[in-house]
Amino acid sequence: MNELEIMESEILELLQKHANNEYAKNALAPWIAKTSIKMGHLYSDLGLASRREMGKLMTHNFISLARLKPETMRWKRYLYNCIGKTAPACATCTDINNCLKCSLG
Repeated sequence: MNELEIMESEILELLQKHANNEYAKNALAPWIAKTSIKMGHLYSDLGLASRREMGKLMTHNFISLARLKPETMRWKRYLYNCIGKTAPACATCTDINNCLKCSLG
């Protein structure tokens, strides 16, 4: 398994652990985990119109995880912080200064 596959697997495990139901666990978690390794912002890579929509999706389907997330931290950054890794996209992100306490900024 390469590093991206390992990170995807770890994100999947995290999301499945916090899934509200079987749909979130078996449909949404794999989709979000696979999308999280892409190089764009997570909400837009998922096809969502805004970060607000991302928050609603996560709160509705992964409430225990959403409750732990700092309000000002972006979802992708938060998910990768939870697994102790840096998201692949962070190294080249032009919006890096807007992430809470980003060590790459």
